[in-house]
Amino acid sequence: MRSVRDATDPLRPPTHRAARTVTEVFAPALLAAAMPIVIGFHSTSPSRVGLAWGLVGALFCSVVPNTLIWWGVRRGHLTDHHIRVRAQRRTPLMFGLVSVLVGLALMVGLDAPGPVTAIVVVMFALGLAVTAVNLVWKLSIHAAVAAGSAGILVIEFGPVLLASLPVVALVGWSRVRLREHTLGQVIAGTVVGGPVAVAAFLALR
Repeated sequence: MRSVRDATDPLRPPTHRAARTVTEVFAPALLAAAMPIVIGFHSTSPSRVGLAWGLVGALFCSVVPNTLIWWGVRRGHLTDHHIRVRAQRRTPLMFGLVSVLVGLALMVGLDAPGPVTAIVVVMFALGLAVTAVNLVWKLSIHAAVAAGSAGILVIEFGPVLLASLPVVALVGWSRVRLREHTLGQVIAGTVVGGPVAVAAFLALR
């Protein structure tokens, strides 16, 4: 894949390789998988129950939607797993929303722990917001999910996790450095993702 070559190609400038690494490490798919697990493990007693439900959340918020994306890439329907072409994003985003809704229905029906259910609702709210914007404009999903995740970590773990905020800026820098987004698209993603995630999580946790 092109992203792997970008990260290891010695002919690329170091800043480019660093940006590619940041983009992959903090990709929306990975954050969407990690957040339910982290919140479930931290907020639920016994922690193994929270971890189990977090894995369920990760399945529907990340694994299922991104399986479709990778399938689309392999079939040639999508340019790459980050879907840089805005016109190609509609179907994967809509499928992702359906997947999260199915997971949410399962969790509500089986009385999953409140904080884990809340983080899945947050993922749906984020997905709905970025889907709506991306119908008309290429907002940065990387920035939206990174900002939302950072906000939730601060709520869950306290001021010490304000240290995660520079990561949001780093993710935004990586998207601009790779010329995948303009600065405006990154700022828009941050402005949309942070408040949506924080408001949804505070309302439900």
